Amino acid sequence: MSNFHDVEHLFFDLDHTLWDFDRNSKLAYGRIFETEKIDLPIDVFIEKYEPLNLQFWRRFRESEITKEQLRYQRLKASFDACEFGVSDPMIHRMADLYLDYLPKFNHLFPNCLETLDILRKDYKLHLITNGFDEVQGHKILNSGLKDYFPYMLTAETAGIKKPDVKIFERALKDTGARPSNSVMIGDSYEADILGAKNAGLRTVWFHTTQEEIPEGEIVIHDLADLHSLFSR
Repeated sequence: MSNFHDVEHLFFDLDHTLWDFDRNSKLAYGRIFETEKIDLPIDVFIEKYEPLNLQFWRRFRESEITKEQLRYQRLKASFDACEFGVSDPMIHRMADLYLDYLPKFNHLFPNCLETLDILRKDYKLHLITNGFDEVQGHKILNSGLKDYFPYMLTAETAGIKKPDVKIFERALKDTGARPSNSVMIGDSYEADILGAKNAGLRTVWFHTTQEEIPEGEIVIHDLADLHSLFSR
């Protein structure tokens, strides 16, 4: 596509964009429920957990709650919503186990590696993620993504979270990229798309929900769609 003829750098989000967070998260909790003998159907829990987790992540992104509050409160709220009693010590234990188990499951979105194989021939690929330091490195290593992304900037390392323009500016500086030759690709309209646009980057929205698409947005629904967008 001519709109991207001058692009040299592609910045990707990780969770919900390349790494199938919801699928891997469900598997991690399933393992925890099994080992800790939590007598609640995992599907019942996940139905409550997934929307609540997004709400708490939004609050964390906006610095309304701390990392530790996020880890605890998303579980407490989910069990409360299921009307299933779990002690505070067990919730804290589960929060710790979750960070241990999560990167052990490494399902990627369809066409992920095949697409990256094509893109890396012509572009420099980078990651910008709001995820926790202690798990993001393991995720990209265990899933095979590390070979494609020699550079990853986490919000904890930067001290700033997306959508703050400063995290994008830090990534541009670190990689020698410029807004004019860079594109951000991610699933979160607020964090990835608006944040990157405010920093001067062009964007591609990986749209996997029912969220309304504003006019003029470049959108993909499958990672394979990036082939045609960025074909040389």
